[in-house]
Amino acid sequence: MQQIANVFKIKDLKRRIIFVLVALAVYRLGALIPIPGINTAAIQSLFQNNSTGVLGVLDMFSGGALSRFSIFSMGVMPYINASIIMSLVQGAHVFPYLDRLKQEGEQGHRKVTQITRVFTLFLASFQSFGLTMALGKMPTPSGIPIIADPSFSFYFVTVLTLTTGTILIMWLGEQMTERGIGNGISLIIFAGIVNALPSAISNMIKLVQVDEMSILMALIILAAVIALVAFVVWVETAQRKIPIQYAQRMVGRKVYGGVSTFLPLKVDQSGVIAVIFAMSLLSVPYTIMQFNPQAAWANTMMNLMSPTSIFYQMLYGGLIIFFCYFYNSVSINPKDLADNMKKWGGFVPGIRPGDQTANYIERVMNRITLGGALFVCSICLIPDYLRVKFNIPFYLGGTSLLIVVGVALDTVSQMEAHMVMRNYEGFSKRSKIKGRWFNVGS
Repeated sequence: MQQIANVFKIKDLKRRIIFVLVALAVYRLGALIPIPGINTAAIQSLFQNNSTGVLGVLDMFSGGALSRFSIFSMGVMPYINASIIMSLVQGAHVFPYLDRLKQEGEQGHRKVTQITRVFTLFLASFQSFGLTMALGKMPTPSGIPIIADPSFSFYFVTVLTLTTGTILIMWLGEQMTERGIGNGISLIIFAGIVNALPSAISNMIKLVQVDEMSILMALIILAAVIALVAFVVWVETAQRKIPIQYAQRMVGRKVYGGVSTFLPLKVDQSGVIAVIFAMSLLSVPYTIMQFNPQAAWANTMMNLMSPTSIFYQMLYGGLIIFFCYFYNSVSINPKDLADNMKKWGGFVPGIRPGDQTANYIERVMNRITLGGALFVCSICLIPDYLRVKFNIPFYLGGTSLLIVVGVALDTVSQMEAHMVMRNYEGFSKRSKIKGRWFNVGS
């Protein structure tokens, strides 16, 4: 409790936390404001029958805003998709202009961010138009149309509202990152997922009360969730430590070096980033098929993109593995690490400095990345599969669990860094919390 009290003794940290809470409150308020001209009862009945389908997954990432068709229904998906495309283009060296911007430091980074924002505006307009067209044609279980008056003015105002809502969320996320604590975009997704937790717990209690679920089954599910959370925390904080020895050297009359340290490489370096990127790309085909949902190819794609289909699970797992390796390739450069070690007289015992050290670090990274990627795939796919297979009301799926735990660890680690920097004790007395400093969309 003393550690928590110390958080509010630091004025700057307290101000940052309050700013994040206010920004999240604004986001949640916007998620509750429906767009005029929508039959709320009809769209809610549609999402009740598709709670485990693609619509349910998209609604989870929008924090329930899509099931209400609110002004924030698009969520942060267009921004994340734009960030993915920009990262892929920069990594593939397609445009020399972007390569030059990457070498210009902070000024170049700002220009890339500005381009990403403009691209987000384009994607948000395209996806909001596809979503609005889909709702106008989609049948509901009650037979009542979702859109009362599908006129041109309604489509224009709705697309404009949804696009503006996405830009506002993007701005809120950037302000939270700059003026708050943690990564703003990730915290917005985190808040949307956690928002559904109280109602899920309430539904489970009701199932026990009406004898549709035994108390023993509820306790088993609760124990499984706790064990899974503990396992995720353990793997998310796991590191592969490469030993490094620094040789002694004389500078004037002083001796420097002669110490042993290590290079920490996280087993799951990308973690939440890979999951969010994979889910964002999987939402793109769904947007495209909504331009003509009655077509045969759209129905075929809808069946293939169902979260319970083998094709979807294989594609989802493949994208996670790809983004795990892609994130490592852009965030860690073994060549630069080896050159810096050689410059300061450091070496890995038994490995020659220079290219051999770079090859060794790259080989270790590839091995642990494979293990981390397979772990992320198993966490994202297995719980959802078991929930559908055995009809278990597993209220926290693997994907949402990994995002919640990952974002929580990283936010707490940044809070602890602020505390330690000001000579306060961290949350853990034995060791620092090993979070992952990451930034969605940069």
